[in-house]
Amino acid sequence: MERIEFIKKFAVGGSILLTTPMLFNSCSDDDEDLVPTNPDEVVINLNAASSADLSTVGGFIYSGNIIVFRTGDNAYLALSKVCTHSQCTVTYNHAAENVPCPCHGSRFSTTGAVLNGPAASALKKYNVKLEGNSLIIT
Repeated sequence: MERIEFIKKFAVGGSILLTTPMLFNSCSDDDEDLVPTNPDEVVINLNAASSADLSTVGGFIYSGNIIVFRTGDNAYLALSKVCTHSQCTVTYNHAAENVPCPCHGSRFSTTGAVLNGPAASALKKYNVKLEGNSLIIT
């Protein structure tokens, strides 16, 4: 066998080995649950163990770069979890009704507005809609 023939067979065989798993996985019925209906939204299942802190008023969780907190009965808010001053992760203080940054003392309102610095710009606010046992964040 000549070198060029070997390279051609090797390339064909390698490409078959690389693409076969993708072909079989793409035919799986389970994939339908993994495809988001809208790539610009986050869906949080309130029945999931990872969302347990949202079962009480004052609780909060993180989902990606978003902090989601419960402010009342069926009332939820979502903001960017990244402080605009030094990119630290903010928390939620239900008693004070604000979103403090533990790094340098910035505080934000529950709408994301700066209450006191050193942060100079607001946190991004997301829309939150309760649908059954899910929160839809856009």
